Amino acid sequence: MLKSVFNTYETLSEEALDFLVSKFEVKDYKPHDFTLEAGRVEKHFYIVISGVAMIYLINRNGERVVLGFSFDNNVSGVYDSFLKGTPSVLFLEAISSIKVLAISRDFYLDFFKKFPEMMKWRALFFEGILLGRLSRESELLTLSAEERFLSFMERCPEPLLQIPQKYLASYLNMKPETFSRMRSKKR
Repeated sequence: MLKSVFNTYETLSEEALDFLVSKFEVKDYKPHDFTLEAGRVEKHFYIVISGVAMIYLINRNGERVVLGFSFDNNVSGVYDSFLKGTPSVLFLEAISSIKVLAISRDFYLDFFKKFPEMMKWRALFFEGILLGRLSRESELLTLSAEERFLSFMERCPEPLLQIPQKYLASYLNMKPETFSRMRSKKR
């Protein structure tokens, strides 16, 4: 799994792969466990083996605003807090039971010092995150609720269809009733 995730952008040497294998550890979380709560510093970079996690914040009305999801074979974490070592305003919560591979911030940073050729991977990985965020923001600002729904359903992986509709609705910036109505029409 590590090889497939890291080889997405840059080919890992056997030495680099061995380093990663020795530093990642398996962690399990039950539904509603937090891997990170707002006010804390993200100390791990994760790869989800199985399950679904959700990243969100609480707005001034006390409502969850879902920013994204992590699921099988995806990376996960609160990257700004992880990279800067500063407290987060975000929550990362298991929606289902999840199993992850986790590497600490220190080992993550050591990896790029020890294997500087992998800095290209790091740059391409975060470039992908940035481009994904820009695409999502563009959709939220320019598409109607129905267009956002249809676009999401077109690219939505199966694991996300199993999570509560209220979280998907929040992610798409719509009321749960609107999401439910659109989902019923699509079937």
